[in-house]
Amino acid sequence: MAHQVDRVLNDLDAAMLQLKKTMHGIPVRKEGFKSHHDRAARAIGRLTAELQDASAAINT
Repeated sequence: MAHQVDRVLNDLDAAMLQLKKTMHGIPVRKEGFKSHHDRAARAIGRLTAELQDASAAINT
């Protein structure tokens, strides 16, 4: 089970890195896109932290 959590964390990290790379060509201030991106990034950050905590609990 912990292996699955690790895999999900790796996939989330890869997706966020890909999003960061694709953001370079987008006018981020267009129609509030920046605020949507920031909220999504914060939510993913919280999710990642919770998953890491859960992974530690699963391993014990």
